[in-house]
Amino acid sequence: MKKDLKTREDVFLLVSSFYKKVRADTVLGSFFNDVIKDWDAHLDRLTTFWESSLFLKTKYLGNPLEIHVKVDAENNNSITELHFGLWLNLWFQTIDELFEGDYAENAKRRARKMGTFLHLKIFEARSGK
Repeated sequence: MKKDLKTREDVFLLVSSFYKKVRADTVLGSFFNDVIKDWDAHLDRLTTFWESSLFLKTKYLGNPLEIHVKVDAENNNSITELHFGLWLNLWFQTIDELFEGDYAENAKRRARKMGTFLHLKIFEARSGK
């Protein structure tokens, strides 16, 4: 039986396992591997983001929207719903492999909402130019 997400260590396991898949993915990998130079710092930052989102314990200081809009612009506005769908599928797959429970399900819901929000805001940023 799998356990639920409960601790920062659990969140780190989820985030680091997920990004191993993302980095190896033939469609998504280049977006991340070309942009992120310090993976240890990135995984720590994303662990804090998800810990904050799931447990409301820590405060994430950063602007994910600004970063994603910038990455899209640097990639000739090529990020599409396909990329968000692949990202979400890998996130769900990783959660299902490692965890089960209320927080695990909440991590799926929050990722779905975040992906939709980011995709819409990236599209808006393109049309604002």
